[in-house]
Amino acid sequence: MSGFVGVVVSDQWLHSQFTQVELRGLHSNFVSASNESGKATLGNLPPVMCKLKALKDILSADDISRILSESATDATQEIDFESFLRLYLDLQGRATAKLGNTKLKTSSSFLKARTTTIRHNISESEKTSYVAHINNFLREDKFLKDFLPIDPSGNALFELVKGGVVLCKLINVAVPGTIDERAINTKKVLNPWETNENHTLCLNSAKAIGCTVVNIGTQDLVEARPHLVVGLISQIIKIQLLADLNLKKTPQLVELVEDSKDVEELIGLSPEKVLLKWMNFHLKKAGYTKQVNNFSSDLKDGEAYAHLLNALAPEHGTTNTLDTKDPTERANLIIEQAEKLDCKRYVTPQDIVEGSPNLNLAFVAQIFQHRNGLSVDTKKISFAEMMEDDDQTSREERCFRLWINSLGTDTYINNLFDSVRTGWVLLEVLDKIAPGSVNWKQATKPPIKMPFRKVENCNQVIRIGKQLNFSLVNVAGNDIVQGNKKLILAFLWQLMRFTMLQLLKNLRFHAQGKEITDADILNWANKKVKSAGRKSQIDSFKDKSLSNGMFFLDLLSAVEPRVVNWSVVTKGETDEDKKLNATYTISVARKLGCSIFLLPEDIIEVNQKMILTLTASIMYWSLQHKADTPETIPEEDIAASDESPAAPNDGENASS
Repeated sequence: MSGFVGVVVSDQWLHSQFTQVELRGLHSNFVSASNESGKATLGNLPPVMCKLKALKDILSADDISRILSESATDATQEIDFESFLRLYLDLQGRATAKLGNTKLKTSSSFLKARTTTIRHNISESEKTSYVAHINNFLREDKFLKDFLPIDPSGNALFELVKGGVVLCKLINVAVPGTIDERAINTKKVLNPWETNENHTLCLNSAKAIGCTVVNIGTQDLVEARPHLVVGLISQIIKIQLLADLNLKKTPQLVELVEDSKDVEELIGLSPEKVLLKWMNFHLKKAGYTKQVNNFSSDLKDGEAYAHLLNALAPEHGTTNTLDTKDPTERANLIIEQAEKLDCKRYVTPQDIVEGSPNLNLAFVAQIFQHRNGLSVDTKKISFAEMMEDDDQTSREERCFRLWINSLGTDTYINNLFDSVRTGWVLLEVLDKIAPGSVNWKQATKPPIKMPFRKVENCNQVIRIGKQLNFSLVNVAGNDIVQGNKKLILAFLWQLMRFTMLQLLKNLRFHAQGKEITDADILNWANKKVKSAGRKSQIDSFKDKSLSNGMFFLDLLSAVEPRVVNWSVVTKGETDEDKKLNATYTISVARKLGCSIFLLPEDIIEVNQKMILTLTASIMYWSLQHKADTPETIPEEDIAASDESPAAPNDGENASS
């Protein structure tokens, strides 16, 4: 099952300094340096610790050895895992100070007492604002109405988060329909398995709407770690508030640009930058000469807000706001004016004066939602609509964009086709899935002024792709630079497929040294369903019978019998029933632990690529949690896989 027992640290303060993801990684490193007694000697630690992310390229092994010798002269001295964590915090503080050229005391006390290098603080103002948001948008929810409104002054928010329901519901407010609420466990009292399922569903669904959850695990949500909870809620609310800041949802945004070239640039901007562009557009029209470049320091004095509100809502306009010299009083007047537009939920006068970036962004986005002040230029809007992708391309763009963002690379992308044209993002992804494949000395990081540098980056991308046996006949780096959407999608599909197959190979076929194929996945799925006594079978990943969702529900039930509630499953005979089953299938798979980015339409229309990703994700989860070994695959199954015509070959996958 998806239950997970986290790394346990007896010292509660020390435990609170790390997420479960961080603890698992650090514990793995500690074990690699440990002896049979489960302890590590000081002399063995420097080579291991200098490779940790927070210390890499900042403190060398020699630096760490020198620091250790300050408090312990015996290199054979043994330490346990908790002492290792204290040492790590001490070294992390030194690394941070070294970057900032700050002098630190030379004594290290990690072996003698607690280290207080890092504390995770949360903004009470942000917490209060987010609680108000939850109370407002979920107050009518049938399940949560017994728990709302939440009191922002205490820990009620974190206590409610522990059950997992409120975050799932909040995701559905941000992007309606993301989670099939039939998959949420909503009993008054949940057992640990059900709680963990809710958090797993939440995290996988958060990834599927664009949240970054690389350093958050289910155990962190079970414990309701305040800084992680507030951070995740902030991301979810931000996605909701910025949802309309694109040409598809608000074609009137085309008014912000002059010509077609500018429209392309607008499409490639992040929602935050579009919001700033919109704000500056109105401020310029209102005669305000300063440029607003951020949601913090540039808004502290309140002048930009005063001009913006006067321009957007002249019926509520006043000179009093600008005449007032005291920033706090001006901020008060701004909020009073915004309340007349029903914009009052996110900021206090203090938040404006202190320049809270998250809450100012939320406030400006709320103003945009209620009064964007853009006209309807039908000629410009028609042009913008012509530039939109067809539905299939748009869905694939979304899938690959979210997948890339889920990998935890340094670059977050908002528009796939625009972001990959420099080649840098693709190099980051390749380095993530095939470590060591990228020659960074031959790569150029954006912003890139010289076009040939982009071509060099993309040529290296193609070169690595060929080394990984991708089908790239007549494909050159310049095709990516030029934004050839068909070729970009084909390359990314092969990249995603390679990642999936490598994960499965590492789990199941490593002892036999055999590459896993699409046919292996197909045969595994059919055998798994048959072994559970279910009758549905498929001939290929293009099998039209997949459209009703029944095969996947059978498969999910086969790998974990309790995960499917058959009382809510339809027969899948009508289009509406098919959509209900498809939506439920995706949520159940995420609840189980599958990280997937397809949409219900991909199942209903039997999108071969997305069907394969779903099946492979379920297979990966099953092999991980059932401890299947290579020996569990009969030789005849492998032989059958080799001869099976059911799955497409690599070339078909690349061009489909």
